[in-house]
Amino acid sequence: MNKRYTPAERILYIANYIFLIICVIVCLFPFLNVIAVSLSSSRAISSELIGLLPIEFNFENYRNLIRDDKIIASAYNSVLVTVVGTFLSITLTIFAAYPLSKKRLYKRNAFIMFITFTMLFNGGMIPNFILVKSINLINSYWALWLTGLINTFNMIVLKTFFSEIPDSLEEAAALDGANDIYILFKIMVPISAPAIATISLFYAVGFWNMYMPVLIYINDTAKWTMMAKLIQLIQNTAEALTRPAEGALISDTSLTTEGVQTAAIVISTLPILCVYPFLQKYFVKGVMIGSVKG
Repeated sequence: MNKRYTPAERILYIANYIFLIICVIVCLFPFLNVIAVSLSSSRAISSELIGLLPIEFNFENYRNLIRDDKIIASAYNSVLVTVVGTFLSITLTIFAAYPLSKKRLYKRNAFIMFITFTMLFNGGMIPNFILVKSINLINSYWALWLTGLINTFNMIVLKTFFSEIPDSLEEAAALDGANDIYILFKIMVPISAPAIATISLFYAVGFWNMYMPVLIYINDTAKWTMMAKLIQLIQNTAEALTRPAEGALISDTSLTTEGVQTAAIVISTLPILCVYPFLQKYFVKGVMIGSVKG
């Protein structure tokens, strides 16, 4: 039986849909514009008339970036840094958040205070570099993983999430003889899948977009991630376009600095966009669905 809506409810629903459509357009327009610019000709880019659709299709901006053999290697480096870094970060974040969510932890508030302190104050770039160099991690991916191992904000969010799970679940498992490790991985982690998936995505995006730490700690360009390599290619292209007599790209009038930059944005964003749909279902999933009966 179809539900009948009053005129006031219909107006409200129509207003909501219009508002949501406007929000979607506002969110999508910048990204669609970037794609359009990256696929447009240099003449169209110079005219600054590109909206949501490309003008005079041109793939040279992408060819200019992909033709470099080191891009594939840098993509592999980015995947390695992201996968290992995300695994290490989310694992240690869980191990830190779970005990801090328990009131029975001795001096729990003191631990939380010290951890929260790091959100406001830190040593800075130079002390961090000296520390990394002193433990011989320069030119090693461990310098990237260890310096960004745990995000305090993510840890506090996960701690709060664990705190909201009813204690009755743990008490029932404890009565059956389960220890804390079993309770954590068999009860808490499955129930917290939405929060863990969300935080994992935050960590993955952070490692994938990592740029400055790579330049600071990694001297070997063969170990650079895609972000660092793309920035280098953009700079080289811009220099070549401004000095036609010296660069190899001077005769290619289809290239522009803006086109190459937007193409780099699309290439660097695409992998994250491919991963997101697989995690989206956890964002809308009920936290306690199926965990408590009756």
